[in-house]
Amino acid sequence: MEGIVYKRLDSVYEPSVRGWRKYKVRETQEAIVGAVTGSLRTPRTLLLGRYDTDGRLQYTGRTTTLPQAAARSVAALLAPSTGAHPWTGWTFSAGWGSREILDVTLVRPELVVEVGVDVARDSTGRWRHPARWHRPRPDLSPADVPRLPPA
Repeated sequence: MEGIVYKRLDSVYEPSVRGWRKYKVRETQEAIVGAVTGSLRTPRTLLLGRYDTDGRLQYTGRTTTLPQAAARSVAALLAPSTGAHPWTGWTFSAGWGSREILDVTLVRPELVVEVGVDVARDSTGRWRHPARWHRPRPDLSPADVPRLPPA
């Protein structure tokens, strides 16, 4: 279940009025940084992935804009991609229903980060909503991140 919508017992639906509330189920998960928006020195958002059971790095979602302190700390842990990258030639859209293509910089898929996500997923296992930055996990390797089932 993605969440619940609730209201006061005595309230009624009113068009264009925010009287009802939504509680979303959220959890933290680890993911592998495969690319960034912005620059390597000042990443704006992180594009995240997980390996599937066939050993392919699959895109799972993108973070919200990183706070400045987080951007500085993660920048020190990123390395530019050299040689073949699992996402070479891929394009990434700015969001659901958007045709805007993101300008991304591929990085070595070595850094694991912890992010907060809601439980909503699409049929391929991608997070439907942006992930929220929590912290880097240099104590983990990409092999420690749970794998996705094959697409």
